[in-house]
Amino acid sequence: MNIKNYLKRAAHFLLFGIPEIHTTAHIVSLAPNELLKERMALITGGTSGIGYSIAKAFLYSGANVCITSRNEERLKATCMKLKTIQPFFEDRIYGIVMDNKRIADFPKKIDDILLMSGRKSIDILVNNAGVLGGDISTTTEDIYDEILDTNLKGVFFLSQTMGRYMRDNHIKGNILNIASSSSLRPAASAYTLTKWGIRGLTLGLAKVLAPYVITVNGIAPGPTATPMLGKDEEGDITFHTNPLGRYVLPEEIANMAVFLVSDMGRSIVGDIVYMTGGSGLVTFDDVTYRF
Repeated sequence: MNIKNYLKRAAHFLLFGIPEIHTTAHIVSLAPNELLKERMALITGGTSGIGYSIAKAFLYSGANVCITSRNEERLKATCMKLKTIQPFFEDRIYGIVMDNKRIADFPKKIDDILLMSGRKSIDILVNNAGVLGGDISTTTEDIYDEILDTNLKGVFFLSQTMGRYMRDNHIKGNILNIASSSSLRPAASAYTLTKWGIRGLTLGLAKVLAPYVITVNGIAPGPTATPMLGKDEEGDITFHTNPLGRYVLPEEIANMAVFLVSDMGRSIVGDIVYMTGGSGLVTFDDVTYRF
């Protein structure tokens, strides 16, 4: 151990009274499989972070995938990137420009996806798109509206649109909401407020859609190594105030997403799987509250 690392560990122990955790992440990615063979998934906000990792995991599991973004160039670049990973992704990844705030567009977007992909139906929706911010000490009404419309209102109405579509077409489908450890925290920001809403919406959707064999669940990640948090999963993922000792990785969330929307997860209904590393569950020390 070099002197710099020794001093760093000593300082951490003196400040916090516990030794510094040296974290490594040994993530087991799913091997190519047929858990989602012949299924069609719509993933909002799929160009980076958790959405991108879920798209890739779904492709490895045999699904056809359509990702959304508000930026057409970014969408094209991401689809091209996924197509270069494996030859068998080539004809199974699609992208469509979609803004969660433009609710009136949703029915046509479904038609456009079906036409583009040549598929007969869409049977998986992953509500992943979202934006951070809106701290109660500084936020404005415009910022508040932007966050609520994107993170909650858009999810509500896209779920309504897809729920009706699946029900009317007798599709045994899945809706998976990406919530957050913030849904367990004091709601001192617009973002946190939306995640409390997603938590409740997941329960409500599961209740009303279960009779139509449409399974609804959620995943609540803790702080995750994504561009949204200014993190790169290839870089330093140490996070001292998280009991896990590090950031959660998007691949971990994606593995769980595959399980929950596959037939293996069919008896899990209205649940939120908390993948937080302890953040929000056993500690709030990773977030600063101020006014």
